[in-house]
Amino acid sequence: MSTFLIEKYNPSDKNQLLTVWEKSVLATHHFLSQEDFVFIKSILQGMDFEMLNVYCLLDQQKVVGFIGIDGQKIEMLFLDPDYIGKGLGKQLMEFALSEHGAAFVDVNEQNPNAVAFYQKFGFTTFERTEKDDLGKDYPLLRMKLISV
Repeated sequence: MSTFLIEKYNPSDKNQLLTVWEKSVLATHHFLSQEDFVFIKSILQGMDFEMLNVYCLLDQQKVVGFIGIDGQKIEMLFLDPDYIGKGLGKQLMEFALSEHGAAFVDVNEQNPNAVAFYQKFGFTTFERTEKDDLGKDYPLLRMKLISV
């Protein structure tokens, strides 16, 4: 059995992180247009992930998931689809909650599995937007931890 470690993002992890993001989005974000997928990917390729608190979930030295936290808000959480359903998202969430006091997250309304995932941790919707933060037609559910 593998031991999974959560470690602070290192710039040398960037290509692996982008690969995890791409595989995860292709497997879970069926609502996303090809054009928007390419656009978001180009933004991420130019992003300095050191500007956020990004942590990588490692299987040996391979990045299989990651979470990005800004203050109390989870900005991103992605897993390689081969690792979904193994309790690793839960491991990343427990890390964000216990180590960083995460209490907020925005979720694509069109991603019901992600909405249900956050609800299992006690997050509830407090606001809905018609567009995402890039102004695209992907409604967001702004969620917060009900214990906050």
